[in-house]
Amino acid sequence: MNYAVISVEALENYNLLLTFKTGEKKIYDMKPHLDGGIFEELKDKNLFRKVRVSFDTIEWENGADFDPEVLYQDSILEKVE
Repeated sequence: MNYAVISVEALENYNLLLTFKTGEKKIYDMKPHLDGGIFEELKDKNLFRKVRVSFDTIEWENGADFDPEVLYQDSILEKVE
């Protein structure tokens, strides 16, 4: 399966809205990753909001990035209201 991320939006409370090439929109909770290494820098909300798509995944200005398969598997479908 192709887990490519085609868009990302930073949400409140360190969540990300991810749109995958499959058309699915999913929410990824970044909070569990913010207490170590390069990801700790993302506690700065200004830096966190600068997330962008890079190739088939996401990254930040400080070089932090994720495997797109992890993003897909560990996120939850966006609730449509």
